Amino acid sequence: MNARRSEIIQIVNQRYRVSVTELAQHTGVSEVTIRQDLNYLEQLGYIKRIHGAAVAVDNDDIAAQMEVRFGTKQKLAERAAALVEPGETVMIEGGSTNALLARVLAERGDITLVTSSAYVAHLLRNTNADIILLGGVYQHQGESLVGSLTRYCIEKVHFSTAFIGIDGFHQDTGFTSRDMMRADVVEAILAKQKRNIILTDASKFGLIFPTTLGGSIDAFDMLVTGKDAPESDIHYLSQQDIELVTI
Repeated sequence: MNARRSEIIQIVNQRYRVSVTELAQHTGVSEVTIRQDLNYLEQLGYIKRIHGAAVAVDNDDIAAQMEVRFGTKQKLAERAAALVEPGETVMIEGGSTNALLARVLAERGDITLVTSSAYVAHLLRNTNADIILLGGVYQHQGESLVGSLTRYCIEKVHFSTAFIGIDGFHQDTGFTSRDMMRADVVEAILAKQKRNIILTDASKFGLIFPTTLGGSIDAFDMLVTGKDAPESDIHYLSQQDIELVTI
């Protein structure tokens, strides 16, 4: 994906609704080019087209997210699963790629899954996996559990590895989340000081959302992402105290 289209995704996500005219003025290209960009981005599921403008998609719908770049996310999930040893207890925080990872691990049948995602628990209902679903306040759209009870459950349960989803990465802000309540759950996971792995496809690069996760990049041990992530970001991350796995 070129830099202009990545910038369009970021602008639309930040402002929710942006007209074609505004995008053309901002990027310095014609409205015809912007319409072509928006058609392309809508086909990939990054934005929605309306008359004369683009609007952000509902990124809290995990099932809808999973349909976007499914093949890439499945490969990332399979690579991440190879990082988990038999007998481990694994925390799955949330996100569409992490949901696919949970399914791969559940089908293996040799680990215990802990999750704050009701969606993940429901996705695995027909498997024989051992699943611990944490309590908390139920977020209807994203099907996540959040709040003080979720934090308490995380403090009391034991796991060796945690897989965490993000909404954006930018060199100026680090890893970010659009949802402050989910970000609070991530902070509780990081406080356990276990092996913390971010699993995300490359579409999140270049995007900024309100809440920084972990305070700094070195709060995480590893990032698993696609080789199509921007070269400048991969180079930047390679200089940080985080292990990179790209496929």
